[in-house]
Amino acid sequence: MDANLSDAWIEHDYNPFILFGDDGRVKSLNQEAQYLLGEVDKKEIFQLAKNFASHSFGFKTTAIDLSYGTFKFFAITVGYLDETQIGIKLYKVAAKKFTDIKEYGESINIYTLLDLCISAASTRTKAKFLKEFDPTFPDIKLDIDSFTKLLDKIYQSYANSKTITTTLSLQTGEYIKFESKKYPIFSIKITGETRDDTFEKDIEKKATNSNAIVRFVNFTTIISRAMVT
Repeated sequence: MDANLSDAWIEHDYNPFILFGDDGRVKSLNQEAQYLLGEVDKKEIFQLAKNFASHSFGFKTTAIDLSYGTFKFFAITVGYLDETQIGIKLYKVAAKKFTDIKEYGESINIYTLLDLCISAASTRTKAKFLKEFDPTFPDIKLDIDSFTKLLDKIYQSYANSKTITTTLSLQTGEYIKFESKKYPIFSIKITGETRDDTFEKDIEKKATNSNAIVRFVNFTTIISRAMVT
């Protein structure tokens, strides 16, 4: 695999990945790991990696229940090929579970929907809007009205930010099985310098109406939803 593509897959992985030097300093990490280290000290993760590393060079996966703030994990993989660095990947459990997969709604281009919501939000704030979109999404089925209301309420919570970044991506390796069918999961992350948490209850209610899961990590709001095409 091309090195740049490999790095991009790691960066956008749904699961946190951290590479440590032998002194415990972070040498590299992906987006999810940045959110994780907002809730747990890096020294604790480094110690976890050392405790569960194999006795000889190589990789070792261990099933283990872990919780750090809003993060919950069911397994970790620890690997090292020499004594200068060690990596750890933690496998996330969704804080809530999808209870149903609803294959109704209108088929829509998700990029168009996000652009429309961003355009509407831009009329209420002076913030600069940035977009980081996976370019490979097909048209998906959504209850457009409820999902638009969800996005609109989230953008309202960032009205005082200077920059609002929206990231659309597929949660690599994650899917939901419902009635013998598998559905991949996509996520929309919205981040700013500040977030009004008084909107959280209303956002959670609207997420439920949209058959989506929402969670809040520092100044980031993450929507997760099954991709129905």
